[in-house]
Amino acid sequence: MKFVRLIALAAATVVAASAQAKVAVINIQAAIANTKDGKKAAEELDSRMAPRKQDLEKKQADINALKDSLQRGGSAMSENSKRELMGNIDSKTKSYNRDLEDAQAELQQEQDKVLGELGQKMMAVIDKYSRDNQYVLVLDVSNPQTPVLFASNTIDITQAIIEMYDKNAASMPAAPAKPAGAAPVKPAPAAPATKK
Repeated sequence: MKFVRLIALAAATVVAASAQAKVAVINIQAAIANTKDGKKAAEELDSRMAPRKQDLEKKQADINALKDSLQRGGSAMSENSKRELMGNIDSKTKSYNRDLEDAQAELQQEQDKVLGELGQKMMAVIDKYSRDNQYVLVLDVSNPQTPVLFASNTIDITQAIIEMYDKNAASMPAAPAKPAGAAPVKPAPAAPATKK
């Protein structure tokens, strides 16, 4: 699958270069995170998750205190007391791990939701920017798996997209979700002018 993507990318690059077409790269993750909406969403998410984080930190501190108690007084404790303390540590650790997994899953779900919403707006901005500036290909280089080995800073449109998003996001309609690998939707031809 990667090989096919590489060939498709190489073919697209050759076609773009031969036609003197404009190509750009964008770090979509950085673009979304650095918009005003992205920063606001991150702050809101941090705020919502703060009580959960504090609760987890308290549970971790309790477990560490019990472990320290076992380590310091282990030799002076009876076998029964040691066993009871170890059982308590084990029980609290299992509870902590479950709570941590739940918090991580909730955080991931919330992040995915926010990224989905902001991503649709971002795609509308990228689509408009690309058409306005006559780019025929825009590659996302935020993923290390992207087969782009080099891209000049002169074709990086990340900052321009952030600025355009912040300036126009409220008036931009969300782009409809496109299946992976789908070609961008071509704009409808302009209606012929009517004489008055």
